[in-house]
Amino acid sequence: METSQALPVVTTAPPEMAALLRRPGPFATVYLTVDAEIDNAEQRSQQRWKSVRAELLEQGAPEDVVASIDPLVPDAHLNGQCLTVVVASDGHRHVEYQPDPPTTDIGRWSALPALGPLLEWRQQTVPHVVVLIDRRGADLLAFTGERGDAIEHAGGSDDPITKSAPGGWSQPRYQRRAENSWDENANDVAAALTHLVEDTRARLVVVAGDVRAVQLLRGHLNEAVDELVRVVDGGRSPDGSSDAIAAEATRLAATVAAADSRALLEKFREGRGQHEHVADGVAATIAALNEARVEVLLVPGDLDRTDSGWFGAEPVPVALSPDTLQEMGVEHASHGPLVDVLIRAAFGTGAGVRIIPSHAAPSDGVGALLRW
Repeated sequence: METSQALPVVTTAPPEMAALLRRPGPFATVYLTVDAEIDNAEQRSQQRWKSVRAELLEQGAPEDVVASIDPLVPDAHLNGQCLTVVVASDGHRHVEYQPDPPTTDIGRWSALPALGPLLEWRQQTVPHVVVLIDRRGADLLAFTGERGDAIEHAGGSDDPITKSAPGGWSQPRYQRRAENSWDENANDVAAALTHLVEDTRARLVVVAGDVRAVQLLRGHLNEAVDELVRVVDGGRSPDGSSDAIAAEATRLAATVAAADSRALLEKFREGRGQHEHVADGVAATIAALNEARVEVLLVPGDLDRTDSGWFGAEPVPVALSPDTLQEMGVEHASHGPLVDVLIRAAFGTGAGVRIIPSHAAPSDGVGALLRW
């Protein structure tokens, strides 16, 4: 069974995540609120880290592993609202910054990294382009969730831009020339936008600006790109509308991500009703993972579950008890939070992972869309 291109998921583990999961455990996982909008942001981050640090040490994390996170905390608020760090027992460290704070600060020392919240943030970071356009050209901002998001400028013909009323026989000719300049600029912007959408695989194009310039731009876009366009209030000039445009773009991107999850869950419900191509519940999902039949693993992203899973040196097989693994020929089994075990198994067998709301989850909160 193929996953539609319109339903993007983490189809394989990103390279840095795959490398992380090959490291020896245990792992320290930290999700720490680092709020730049408050007074004394650095001090507040340090206070929060002090509590999380103590929790890690109490759980048995070595001092050197915990100490490797210390230097990241003071300036973390300059990069986002959440500092995410995973440190393997051999000292390998993975660091990311998220734009939103975590539901609660987390410090966990466990056999596997707690990747659920990180994956959920990534799937909500829908690649999109924001276009701020006027009749002289446009600024194009591409957001992919990665550092180095692109900013491009397009248009800017030297022909007359502002329509005037010079009077007499020359007026229509001058106005046509102005309109042509606007149209040429719009054509340039459309070409740059199309390239950027293709390059970033954008799922959404948010456009703000001069009404006529927006109309001309859309007239030059192919159907596939134009279908991604959502027009919002605001413009290119420094009129204070940039924050409102950013907020609306974020809201629209979240809507796309939510629609993806709903569509996947609908596929799951259809398959369950027809008794084909789905695994419903923990036992069925584990069996499918062990046979490498899972196309997309569906699991909740919260870290409140207390059930465990067992695993060996390889991503699969996995089981709910060490005895079961031993019967399957796996010696020296380890155990960790069930969701973390399932995510590792999914990535290790080339499956995708979709973090879904707990209230919409399959039986036992776990399920999967299957390849066959």
